[in-house]
Amino acid sequence: MSDTSHGAEFIAGFVVGALAGAAAAFLFAPQSGEETRTLIHDKGIELRDQADALTVEARKRAEALQTEAKNKADTLQARVKEAVAEGKTAATKKKEELLTKLDQPVPVEEVPLE
Repeated sequence: MSDTSHGAEFIAGFVVGALAGAAAAFLFAPQSGEETRTLIHDKGIELRDQADALTVEARKRAEALQTEAKNKADTLQARVKEAVAEGKTAATKKKEELLTKLDQPVPVEEVPLE
């Protein structure tokens, strides 16, 4: 989640920086109004393309993280199922051992006399 907030901060900083740069360019531009409008149009297209590229990259990264998390969850789930199966096997074995001990006759020497 920390990466997500840093990504959002980066994008916000990028947009603010781009807008500040565009404003400075308008204020100090030695071109005519038509040239400035053409420049604004071209820069707008360039910024849109950059934003689209960042969006695509962010989606790819999110999908990769989602896949990685799912794989880890699946692995953990398999390990838990394996541990439960081993526990059941051990419990069944111990139960059989105890039942076998109960079925054996008690030696006469060990029977307490009153």
